[in-house]
Amino acid sequence: MIYELSQKAKKAVENNCDAYEIYIDETKLIELDSKQDELNFAKEEIDLGIGIRVIKDEKLGFAFTSNMDKIDETANQAIENTKLNKKDENSSFAEVGKVCEVKDVYDNKFNNLDLDESVELLKTVIATATDSGCDVTGSGFSASEGRSLIINSNGVSIENKGTGFGIGLSVTIQKEGQIATAYNSQSSRFFDIDGVKLASEVCDLAKSSLDTKPIETDDYSVVLDYYAATGLLQTFLGAFNGENVMRGRSILKDKIGTEIANPTLSIIDNPLLDKGMYTTKCDGEGSVSQKTDLIKEGVLNSFIYDIYTANKENVKTTSNGYRGSYLTTPMISPSNLEFKFGEMRDLSEIDKGVLTTSVLGAHTANPISGDFSVEASNAFKIENGELTDPINKAMISGNVFEIMKKVEGLNSEIKQYGSYIIPKLLVHDLRVVGQ
Repeated sequence: MIYELSQKAKKAVENNCDAYEIYIDETKLIELDSKQDELNFAKEEIDLGIGIRVIKDEKLGFAFTSNMDKIDETANQAIENTKLNKKDENSSFAEVGKVCEVKDVYDNKFNNLDLDESVELLKTVIATATDSGCDVTGSGFSASEGRSLIINSNGVSIENKGTGFGIGLSVTIQKEGQIATAYNSQSSRFFDIDGVKLASEVCDLAKSSLDTKPIETDDYSVVLDYYAATGLLQTFLGAFNGENVMRGRSILKDKIGTEIANPTLSIIDNPLLDKGMYTTKCDGEGSVSQKTDLIKEGVLNSFIYDIYTANKENVKTTSNGYRGSYLTTPMISPSNLEFKFGEMRDLSEIDKGVLTTSVLGAHTANPISGDFSVEASNAFKIENGELTDPINKAMISGNVFEIMKKVEGLNSEIKQYGSYIIPKLLVHDLRVVGQ
């Protein structure tokens, strides 16, 4: 059906503009949320929409609709909207390229999943946490199937489809006037998420965070668990955004070819990764997916670009012009970011350290300088290679660009959280301020 709709849109615009791009996506979604241990939100919906971009007289116009009876009107609106913009020779659409097939992005189990089964799954997660002695403060489950098609006047025609499943749980526990909280989530392209295991792990983390002890202010070897790591990495990866580089908002500007990270670390933006949550045949502009080595053995190799920014910088797009849906135009964004370390360390090698499960306040890090000061959450002392006492309250401060020069991978499971595919990270000599 989406192909027929794209042809209708093409017919409406092709003779009335200099270039066009038509993006259609259809999303089927099951979404549940609980407030405390009671289900308070459930929906099952199908969303279908079309976004049309056109170029006329070197001016770009965009319009969208979810009403498939108004495709002609939307096409005309996109053309009219070009009059609102200035001429810009850097606006263009994707060229035809070799499309690579992607693997393990679709689970047929989605077709047999219904709202009742989803509700029972979430209820089981809640019951597992409750039976373990924790109070559930919130939980959620989602399952989605997405199909998209992008065509343009350069001959691009690429269709994508995929599924995604996710579950999250937050709990609290009280003991003799003490309160501890914990949160975790799982996501996968396949319906293989284990809600019972997640609930058990979250509740165990909350229990382990009781009976906290103070920690002395000093420099420590700090293990950043997955959530803690991704919180700080957002600031670091923002410096790779080609638009930030172009506007002088990146400390990495003019540092291509310079060593900026531990020589054992390479970072690859890989939209072709098997089973990756952001794996796709093309980006939201129709540029065929490609791997981009951002860092090779510690050396800055590339930034990420969409077509417009690449044109302005006189480079090629890295196929990183993504969009959330037909409602939006493409924006520069990473896909699957693989952090690969040439060697890994073991917890047993740490004599004096801190492990923090997550950090509070990562969003306050300075996006230009990289300076940060965050509160450690669900944190524990590391003494002679073993986790010991949970920590009362502590602040961790440093500079994200400096810590990446000495960051190491810790022997641990490789997991994907958001765009980041990482092990737990180890950073030596970070300042930890006890409270």
